[in-house]
Amino acid sequence: MQSRAHETPLARSRHRPPGVTAGRMMTGERRSALEPAPCPRVADAPAPRRRWSGRRWPVPLLVFLLLAQMAAAMVTTALQQTPTIDEPVYVATAADYLHAHRVRHNPEHPPLGKLVVAVGVALADPHVDRSFTGDQGMLGRHLLYESGNDPWQVMLWARLPVIVLTLLFGFVVFAFARELAGAVGGLVALASYTLSPDVVAHGSLATLDVPTAGFLLTSVWLLWRARRRPRLYLPLGGAALGAALATKMSALPAVLVLPVLAGVSVWCAGAGAGTADRRGRLLRAIGGAAVVALIALAVVWVSYLAVDPRLRWTPRQHVPVVHGLRGLLVHLSPFPESYRDGMRIQFGLENRPWEGFLFGRVYTGSLWYYLPVALLVKTPLGLLALWAAGAVAVVAVRRSRPVAPYLLAPPAVLLAAAMQGSRDFGTRYALFVPMFLAVAAGCVLVVRWRWAPAVTAALVLFLAVSSVRTYPYYLPYSNEAFGGTTRTHLHLHDSNVDWGQDLGRLADRLRERHRGERVWLVYKGSGVPSWYGIEASDPLAVPRHEVRGLLVVSDSAVAKAKGRLAELIAGSRVIDQVGHSITIYRR
Repeated sequence: MQSRAHETPLARSRHRPPGVTAGRMMTGERRSALEPAPCPRVADAPAPRRRWSGRRWPVPLLVFLLLAQMAAAMVTTALQQTPTIDEPVYVATAADYLHAHRVRHNPEHPPLGKLVVAVGVALADPHVDRSFTGDQGMLGRHLLYESGNDPWQVMLWARLPVIVLTLLFGFVVFAFARELAGAVGGLVALASYTLSPDVVAHGSLATLDVPTAGFLLTSVWLLWRARRRPRLYLPLGGAALGAALATKMSALPAVLVLPVLAGVSVWCAGAGAGTADRRGRLLRAIGGAAVVALIALAVVWVSYLAVDPRLRWTPRQHVPVVHGLRGLLVHLSPFPESYRDGMRIQFGLENRPWEGFLFGRVYTGSLWYYLPVALLVKTPLGLLALWAAGAVAVVAVRRSRPVAPYLLAPPAVLLAAAMQGSRDFGTRYALFVPMFLAVAAGCVLVVRWRWAPAVTAALVLFLAVSSVRTYPYYLPYSNEAFGGTTRTHLHLHDSNVDWGQDLGRLADRLRERHRGERVWLVYKGSGVPSWYGIEASDPLAVPRHEVRGLLVVSDSAVAKAKGRLAELIAGSRVIDQVGHSITIYRR
């Protein structure tokens, strides 16, 4: 017989005598019919299979292996990819934080995520030209390519802190799912997270998308735990929410839902009180929501003070005037002035007529369904099935239903807000979806269905095969239903497939297979081709008949090609592909 001492609260709930409720087990007496029923707790969820409780050693080993393979994939990707479009701006801004101790560049994103990147930049210790006065785009180019630094080394060190943070968020995914579905459910959730191509792709870059989504998930997990110990976990949940807000402004819609979840947790924490204390419970719930909001606000202010204790702010780029409801929202926001100006810049960017690309169609503006469709294309089929089954299980199984608002409401609100945006550039705007639904995927095992473990194992294996097959090209991944990674560029563009990451691979390919040939290059990215040894000319700057030899075009440019470029491509034949993001033609 296994010892009851080693069982989780989930497992002990299975040993209650028939007809005895959780409330009677806690109080030892029958509740009055007038007393409110206690909020359902995670202890009401079904337990993992008992055979695992006596053999715990495989669980830490499997956790280690899953995180180790993810670390290896991310480090390999970080070593092989040249700077993407956004990274030089963040890295150069981080370096400016370290040397100028002022918020001067990139105000459209708060400083915390760039302070994380600054840890790696400080270790790389690049030379910084303090006399440079260009804009933030030129600043990144100047730091990496014009100041005597090695961009490979600087970018690797800048990416490493984000890689470490991505791995730490993996522990959050595992811990959250283990509380809901036991150790095996935690492993399923961790596999869903560590094998997700989108998470691996963006977790290996010095960007802000994974840190923002990870801080939001951490906040929700802590707020869920506050149902038992609100005094401990509410402040921590507020700090995690503040970290998300201090990393990227796309986290702002979470303010609509996470304080409400905090109030729900406080209300449920006081479920043992009598009817006469309903008003007190309500006041405590409102107070809990306020505590989370105030701590989150404080974290935002602290992130700015960490850069510049004097909070100096003089815009170095145009800050648009925002009118109407948006302008009122910005004016009333209790954030530092540079944060509010960043909000104005973001609203200004939303007003631009951006070009999008979806399934061969080039359009101006945005499509409300773009992000769901892009997620459908870029998520492995096995993972889609796990997400769907997990979400259904969380909602349909009575014992796991209390966690449904925590796991499903935040990503739903954030996705609805992101779908209203005007920039259809990639699934990176919705990275919170694979993180939250990874936890939901672990809840598949709460379903008491005989074949659930076998089907779940098969789906995880299918996911693993899809992830391994795309290695090390995670950024342009698409699932088998849409032709796989080699055909992503036919359906999507920009950071879904081609974000400028393969300039180094292009240099190697030209040197290995096309040495000495004339190269004409249309490159979409932040890298400097000549630094990598690519000697190329602009095919759009000369008459069409002079373009002879190799025509090399980034796939995002191919997707939206028109005019002269479309004519050049039409008169050429494909001879090679580089990293599934750059096409080489011969003319």
